Amino acid sequence: MEHTGYRHRLEPLTGSECVFPEAELQRRRDAVRQAMQAAEVEALLLTAPADIFYLTGYSTFEVSVHTALVVTLDHLMLQVPSIEVGPAVTCTRVDDIRSYRWENLAEVIEPLAEVLAMATVRIGIDPWHGSLRQGVLAALRERLPGREFVDAADLLHGVKLVKSPLELDYLGESARITGTGIAAAAEAVRAGATDSEIAATGARAMHEAGSEFMSMQPIVVAGARSSVGHLNHRRRPVGIDESVFMEFGSAWNRYTAPMMRTVVAGRPSARMIEVFDTCRRIYDALLGAMRPGRSFESAARAAEQAFAPLSDDAYISGVYGYAVGAQFPPSWVEGSGFIARGQTRCFAPDMVFHLPICLRLPGQWGIGCSDTVRVTETGGVALTANPWSLGVDA
Repeated sequence: MEHTGYRHRLEPLTGSECVFPEAELQRRRDAVRQAMQAAEVEALLLTAPADIFYLTGYSTFEVSVHTALVVTLDHLMLQVPSIEVGPAVTCTRVDDIRSYRWENLAEVIEPLAEVLAMATVRIGIDPWHGSLRQGVLAALRERLPGREFVDAADLLHGVKLVKSPLELDYLGESARITGTGIAAAAEAVRAGATDSEIAATGARAMHEAGSEFMSMQPIVVAGARSSVGHLNHRRRPVGIDESVFMEFGSAWNRYTAPMMRTVVAGRPSARMIEVFDTCRRIYDALLGAMRPGRSFESAARAAEQAFAPLSDDAYISGVYGYAVGAQFPPSWVEGSGFIARGQTRCFAPDMVFHLPICLRLPGQWGIGCSDTVRVTETGGVALTANPWSLGVDA
């Protein structure tokens, strides 16, 4: 049986694995199409797994292959390789699913060009996302002369930033599981334990509590290694009185509410306590500044003021928050909004951000503590339940 026949045989299972009711998906599509009309974009070519999931429910752990969704004002076409026919049918209710032989990318262009030809002038793309293959885009430009391929990434970002009640529920479940994992990992922190053992304890707790495959695996580093951003566990034993930095994010229907926590394997030094207290001051400043109508930049400036006393000694990335929602490996960062200088978009109720507050003293250690936070009329409210303690017992 070849892949088109397999697809048709699966039709009785259409939508059986979809995590969204059709009304939720239709609301999102309507919002995107309204934004398309306002931007004078006649078709969208989406290739990022999270964007396709957002509008169709399509979900898979194989996100390295070419997959595309074409959105016009009155049509959806989902294109997948032959190995992804099963998820395309069972996770979505899209009528127009077109599959190509996984090993033959030459079959990709004709179906895409056929549907995109419905647009007479402007086709929206996300040119900054790595999922848009340059060979595909070059071939489409050649096949569709007279069409303008325009940067429409912000169009979808504007829709995705504000979460629906269903999305908030999914993020709440992720927050619960993330907290379970970090609590279990914190209990495993002791001098002599390896960072890998601590990560394994947390990962097991999250999977046992219901997490799906995660967009990023648990991050655990100790001592001087925690002063270097984005290292991870590597079978290294924890020393006496060393800080152990942990960052976890479980997945619930692909939604992730991350959290950071630092636990000291012994007694924290006065300097560790000082840095930890500064993390808390930054966090409190952000919560107060995350109010509807205020810009993302204004919240970043409030955080910078709280950070100022340590700014000569400690490093922080300059991003004090980033939007989270539904994502796939290799990252849980949604990419739709950042709390940082130069970000002029304004907060609105039910936006959700992870506030990755980690202060690193180069060559010494890092202290990080964070929550995932929902924007309300009165400021930020945590979805995760971080105990904000350097010890195991909160």
